[in-house]
Amino acid sequence: MKVNEMKNVSTVILCGGRGTRMRELARTIPKPMVPIGDRPFLWHIMEWYARFDYTDFVLALGWRGEAIKSFVLHHRLLLGDFAGETGTGGEFAPLNSADPALEPWRISCIDTGRDSKTATRVKRVADRTSGDQIMVTYGDGLSDIDIDSLLRFHRDHGRLATISAVRPPGQYGEVSLSRDGRVEVFREKPAVTDRRVNGGFMVFEREAIDRYFPEDRDVMLEEGPLNALARDGELMGYQHDGFWRAMDDPNDHAVLDQMWNADKAPWRVG
Repeated sequence: MKVNEMKNVSTVILCGGRGTRMRELARTIPKPMVPIGDRPFLWHIMEWYARFDYTDFVLALGWRGEAIKSFVLHHRLLLGDFAGETGTGGEFAPLNSADPALEPWRISCIDTGRDSKTATRVKRVADRTSGDQIMVTYGDGLSDIDIDSLLRFHRDHGRLATISAVRPPGQYGEVSLSRDGRVEVFREKPAVTDRRVNGGFMVFEREAIDRYFPEDRDVMLEEGPLNALARDGELMGYQHDGFWRAMDDPNDHAVLDQMWNADKAPWRVG
């Protein structure tokens, strides 16, 4: 497959969540707009996909979607210094033009319902995407996953859908027990666990969305399409053993923000 054909894939980012467990950090803005360093979480996700030249983004908006629209429209002013004149006809221009921010990305902002569930959001933006496959990810997860390898894995196995199977960071102390209940190993909050979870960074054939994503019911990806695809043998897992972390609560945010500010973020580009 030619490189330009492989890159003709849109990425849907689910941006409608309220981030209720983020408390004051996401009280008035959607979760993907919570900053990591001086950039919204959403920017970090798009920057990682853009590293692999996947720059056609479809943002599935929901609660407070206008905040994301404002960022997309005015990012060059919001992310740097600017100057201009007020009044009728006045215009403002960025002063630090060396940072193109979101350019030259293609971004579609689509309202998918204030409180719609994730599968419904994907279904409602599918016709705004290009290519035979559609990549989908959540608006609250960061990783150093190889997007080219993920997409190649999906195309090689020939099934309808792929999720990324990642090892989450350990949230609790873990124990390993013998058959009689004796503790053999105790690990206090390991860096990663032995179990795997869906880390987002998914790929769907259009047929998967046509067949498995209902139009008449509002459902989550996990409770509807993914379960049905797995039942029918059409769901594969791309195993990623590198970095992955979701921003579920203020502690996750603090960890990710500290990594970025210390220049130790595995997802940093350049």
